Amino acid sequence: MTQLWWTQVKSVIRLEMKKTFVARRGLWIYIVALLPLLIFFAQSVITSRQREHSLQIASQGEKALTYQDLLAISSGMTSDEVIARLGKPGVRRQWAVAHIHYERYQYSDGAEDLSLKLADGKVFDVRVGHVRNADDDSIAFAGVFQFFYLRLAIFFGCLGVFMNLFRGEILDKSLHFYFLAPIRRDVLMVGKFLAGLIATCVIFVTSELLQIIAFIWSYGPNMREIYLYQNHGLANSAAYLGVTALACLGYGAFFLAAGMLFKNPIVPAAAILIWETMNPFLPALLMKFSVIYYLKSLCPVDIPTPPGTPPLLALLVSNPDPVSAPVAILGIVILALVVLYVSSFQVRRMEINYTTE
Repeated sequence: MTQLWWTQVKSVIRLEMKKTFVARRGLWIYIVALLPLLIFFAQSVITSRQREHSLQIASQGEKALTYQDLLAISSGMTSDEVIARLGKPGVRRQWAVAHIHYERYQYSDGAEDLSLKLADGKVFDVRVGHVRNADDDSIAFAGVFQFFYLRLAIFFGCLGVFMNLFRGEILDKSLHFYFLAPIRRDVLMVGKFLAGLIATCVIFVTSELLQIIAFIWSYGPNMREIYLYQNHGLANSAAYLGVTALACLGYGAFFLAAGMLFKNPIVPAAAILIWETMNPFLPALLMKFSVIYYLKSLCPVDIPTPPGTPPLLALLVSNPDPVSAPVAILGIVILALVVLYVSSFQVRRMEINYTTE
């Protein structure tokens, strides 16, 4: 019997995959999933152009410079002192205003730029580009992941996919074909859930992987090596991909159940969103009945809350009572299994009345 059920589950998955991936009502999910990718791709393109510009200035300069050389220049130095220390600039412009002779020098070490403005041969403006800090960049990536990708993109993406597994069939007036087939309803539910899980994992895990690639590619070769192998970049990347898949599992189970219980998806979506958002304010016991509680515990980078951070934002960011990774993974899996078990009773009692839809 188990072999028969597994064969039926695989058949349902094959039937559902095409409908899930190309459903017209779900095309917006691809847009939501790709929005963070556009951010990191744009950052990568801009950074790449800036790096090419810096390398060009460095190649045109008289000397090979280091970042410490760039920091050695200060206001009040003469043009002769600057040139004696850094050599002739890679870029030099001159102009005059009200009998005052102005010059602009540009130097670069190949990664960071130094821009100097001189009036009558003396430096009065010094600007040095800031070195990119891998730790700061990691925090920025974590912020996009936790605040946008987890709480909005994956949340509403799972809403669009899993709520429509049964609601979509009812709206299309096609669910009765499944119910008339010689297949147990709970087996049908498992097949539909696995199809939705595969679809959301493919969409969102792929998007997250591309985001990581675009983020890492924005670094130069040397800094890329440092980030990946010295700053735990590989481990963090694997963690982000795993958290994404677990988010699809947890939210998917809740929205599958909601799709069978409610006609209007706005009501359960709003209720679950409010519950997830209120998680930091809940008592310790109730926190554990929330998907985001376990997902935050698994996120590899903590977002700091410096002084002056708004209290509400600080609560959303903080995770005062994180659990270990095995407990967090097990917690999400158990939550999903409990919700699916309860849903199996609902699907057996489910009745179709297309005239009321």
